[in-house]
Amino acid sequence: MMMRNKFVLRFIKLSPPQVLIFVFLALIFIGAALLKIPLATTQSITLLDALFTATSAMTVTGLVVVDTGQAFTLFGQLIILSLIQLGGLGIMTFAVLIFMALGRRIGMKHRLLVQQATNQSSIGGVINLVKNILIFSLVVETIGFIILAARWVPDMGWQAGAYASFFHSISAFNNAGFSIWSNSLMDYVGDPVVNIVISFLFIFGGIGFTVLNDLIRSKSFREMALHSKVMLIGTIAINIIAMFTFFILEYHNPQTLGNLSLGDKLWGSYFQAVTTRTAGFNSVDIGGIGIDTAFFMFVLMFIGAGSTSTGGGIKLTTAFVITLAVFTFLRGKSDPVIYGRTIRKHIVLKALAITIISIMIVYFTIFVLVLTENASFIEITFEVLSAFGTVGLSMGLTGDLSTMGRIAIIFVMFLGKLGPLTLAFSLAQPDRSNIRYPNEDLYTG
Repeated sequence: MMMRNKFVLRFIKLSPPQVLIFVFLALIFIGAALLKIPLATTQSITLLDALFTATSAMTVTGLVVVDTGQAFTLFGQLIILSLIQLGGLGIMTFAVLIFMALGRRIGMKHRLLVQQATNQSSIGGVINLVKNILIFSLVVETIGFIILAARWVPDMGWQAGAYASFFHSISAFNNAGFSIWSNSLMDYVGDPVVNIVISFLFIFGGIGFTVLNDLIRSKSFREMALHSKVMLIGTIAINIIAMFTFFILEYHNPQTLGNLSLGDKLWGSYFQAVTTRTAGFNSVDIGGIGIDTAFFMFVLMFIGAGSTSTGGGIKLTTAFVITLAVFTFLRGKSDPVIYGRTIRKHIVLKALAITIISIMIVYFTIFVLVLTENASFIEITFEVLSAFGTVGLSMGLTGDLSTMGRIAIIFVMFLGKLGPLTLAFSLAQPDRSNIRYPNEDLYTG
């Protein structure tokens, strides 16, 4: 009894980032334990495979070491879906929902946890944001399910078609990339309904809930917050560039687009362009892409989705702030400005910290896998960036990873979902000193 009380007291004293890490880990281990029981599997899987799958689902990554549709029963697949929904929408989102349903007061500590979980700059309005996230998510997932069911039920029958629609709607909106089919969505490379519905689901999930909330409330583009404007324009621009780049690079490749009609090539290019940043589904064989395409996809996976979204990566706005700061310096100006608004130096430093820590994590993991895996450097780098960006695409290495390789990828998926700053803040000690020191220049470049 005394030991339990001590544990509760220690848990209460944890900072919001530490609580999030603790709860996230607890749910991953619970999920792994449930996936290991015979009721969840059709074949024997190792505990490490169960842990890898649970981590991939909870972090909405989509990398798999065993075939989801073949290795897991309906019960096991529903466990995976539950982890996807929890990981995608956020643990604290569901916690707030439970508190509200029970009529409990949501105190300051819980609001701080929600702020941390949703990556908000302040605690103002976080509860309303959570309500909107839940309502919007359920509505969009339901619409996706209905449209996909209308496409797949006539082909597969009511039971199989409805379940496939249910599974893929949740997986797509949460940017998880899990599929019950071994070749993901390659059978539907030229199918307009599947391409549009699945891509719109993960675009809505990946653009960020604050942007979606702003879209609903604002009457015009001018009224939107700066973050929303940057995310909308940035998402459209990067998707168009990615689509035409993939189309040009893979046009003659017989392993991907080469043998398809022009229409199917365009659909395949569009889908792979928008899915690469975080969604993880594929409509062409990723193992067959060229080295130039893989190199281009490295950048997309590292950037990832938007803040307060279901996706990973350093986030599009982080990449934008870093780029804007560089151009500001090159132009000899002191402050980065966009749409008549100055970006605070604190935001630039935060973006820089996120980027540098992320590069260090990716570099270290690549180094580990180069030592442990019998694979090419391109395949290893692709796997690590896919794990960090919680993308879920693979050039075929995932199933062949060694024990050490699987542990390393589990670690990177976990960090990619929580964010490098969450880990840094959970370990760092706050500096409350007000001491200021004299300035002096340091030669750089």
